[in-house]
Amino acid sequence: MLTDLLARYDAEMRWDPPLTEGLAAARVGGLVRLSGPYNCIVYSDLSEAEAEAQVAAEVAHLRTTGGALEWKVHGHDRPGDLPRILERHGFVPEPMETLLVRTLDETFPPVSADPDLSIRTVTTAGDIDDFLRAVEAAFGHPFGHDAALLLANIRAGVASAHVAYVDGAPVAAGRLEMPSGRSFAGLYTGGVAPAFRGRGLYRALVQSRAREAAARGYSYVITEALETSRPILEKLGFAPLTTVQGWVLEVAAGEG
Repeated sequence: MLTDLLARYDAEMRWDPPLTEGLAAARVGGLVRLSGPYNCIVYSDLSEAEAEAQVAAEVAHLRTTGGALEWKVHGHDRPGDLPRILERHGFVPEPMETLLVRTLDETFPPVSADPDLSIRTVTTAGDIDDFLRAVEAAFGHPFGHDAALLLANIRAGVASAHVAYVDGAPVAAGRLEMPSGRSFAGLYTGGVAPAFRGRGLYRALVQSRAREAAARGYSYVITEALETSRPILEKLGFAPLTTVQGWVLEVAAGEG
């Protein structure tokens, strides 16, 4: 079952990735590259013989444009030593995560959340400000994406953002991505300000976004989890599909 689901995920979300405003996809051999507001290799299926040259070609391409490239390496991607090849070419690893999936036709276990908690979805620029405040409080740094683009995607119906309030203050938040024509919705940027952890806010935000995805007709919800959040998600019915790790290279245009 999970093997079939992983193949479906690869086909729908990586080989034919959903695109939002300003984002373009290009297939280069066994790779799929996204470019636009961010640059990312989202799919890799390379032979041992071609991998070194293909990575070098992607690095050369980046050097002509400048900026940052993230290479998302999944645990089942070929070749098996792709991370070592990326490291040789200057890519820097981000923390290892686990890709988790949950079927949305199952009932969520009950969650005991803070009685003073309320969760609202973002609809206006003012709401976005609350989302940004909650994200920075949770992670200790500003939101790493374009807030205006997030609001545009919300208005286009392909994303939503949920903000958790305690006593009227935004203290936790999370994004929901809802790509058109796909089976999978995605949970991202979920976090809670340190002073409010352990009170059920993270679990409540997961359920709030998953319920919206189910209401919008998605069959599954996915997320990429660090080891700190993976146990919570597994208690909510998520199952591991594979590992995923970002490898990042940043260069100035014309460098090298």
